[in-house]
Amino acid sequence: MALVALGSDHAGFHLRHTISQHLVANGHQVLDLGCETPERCDYPDFGAAVGRAVVDGDAECGICVCGSGIGIAMAANKIPGVRAGTVHDMTSARLAREHNDANVICLGERFLGEQVALDAVDAYLGARFEGGRHAGRVAKIDSLLL
Repeated sequence: MALVALGSDHAGFHLRHTISQHLVANGHQVLDLGCETPERCDYPDFGAAVGRAVVDGDAECGICVCGSGIGIAMAANKIPGVRAGTVHDMTSARLAREHNDANVICLGERFLGEQVALDAVDAYLGARFEGGRHAGRVAKIDSLLL
């Protein structure tokens, strides 16, 4: 089972709690990085916190939630070593890991139903990077940080 860093802004607050409960119920450990309340706050703070936790080795992977999943992905991707992708369903979540070696996925609470989000999380956590033809592309992404 994985140790998962989890973070959201106010717009992802409720889905983050649902995901956290789901992860724990399925034997995963959760490093919850906030936010603490559903009061307005800024997604860059939480995307960056999740990204840092993953890159620093405090978590094996990360899950971020905001209203759309887009802004928090942009923030997480500013942390060198993070490969965050916004996912919309099981297939995009699985491929984010298998083809892109995503170490963070981002979801939009305003766009996804609860069950679709949980299925996406499970697909992501159950997938593994395929390497092969994808390895060179991921290496190119990582080299863009230089």
